[in-house]
Amino acid sequence: MQPLKVRVQNGCLVFDESTDLPEGTILEVVLIGHGLADGDDPLDDEEERAALNRDLEASFAEEEAGQLIDAADVIADLRTLR
Repeated sequence: MQPLKVRVQNGCLVFDESTDLPEGTILEVVLIGHGLADGDDPLDDEEERAALNRDLEASFAEEEAGQLIDAADVIADLRTLR
């Protein structure tokens, strides 16, 4: 499902487009006017950014080596724990 865009008009949330969601559907609205959406970088300094990049590179290397576990398998395993 694509994200739905809404705007505030006279204190009410107004959808900019129609939707085919069933009647009574409850939506959770999350503000996007902060963080990376408006150019803010949530990482405090160059060290945090460098650490993130190192972790991403390590993850890509694990993927290429076939060392990752499929998320669907993890979810299936977790469901058996209920």
